Amino acid sequence: MQLAAIAEITARLGRQGIAVWLRGGWAMDFHLGRITRPHADVDWFCWAAAADRLTVVLVELGFREYGEHDRRLQRDFLRDGVDLGVALLGRDAEGHAVVPAGPHAGARWPAGMLDGPPGHLDGLTCPIVSPQAQIEIKKMMPVWVPGLPRRDKDRADIELLTAALTGRNPFAGSGATAQDHRHAD
Repeated sequence: MQLAAIAEITARLGRQGIAVWLRGGWAMDFHLGRITRPHADVDWFCWAAAADRLTVVLVELGFREYGEHDRRLQRDFLRDGVDLGVALLGRDAEGHAVVPAGPHAGARWPAGMLDGPPGHLDGLTCPIVSPQAQIEIKKMMPVWVPGLPRRDKDRADIELLTAALTGRNPFAGSGATAQDHRHAD
């Protein structure tokens, strides 16, 4: 269901001219070209300036917005068990992606985060956060959010992405047990 939702959302938002990028575990899977583990949700980035338009489109697709986070920072949606988290991005005077509001407003996201090539999975193509930025975000999250421990899945994701970026087979000898959950999302 998640992979089908990614395809539907990417196509619909693309037709509406609303840019989004996968982040988190699905971004890694699209970079690696295979599903590495089951995912609890689908995480995205979107420009804050497009957040209201994005909300309209997702509601038209049958998603219901629910208020888990500050709406200036993230929009959360749910449909038939598919949970979406859309983190919003601002832009600073130099054009860098930044936190758009709140106590960390203006803090920059990793450089080049949105500049990488799209990812590919199961015949789908989707914009993704660059793998280098994914690694930086996963490494820094416990620093940026004190009290948030580094999760085992983040350690495994960092290993897989690092292996792929250094030309090693990310699934050989890493201890990862990537299985093809293509139809069990």
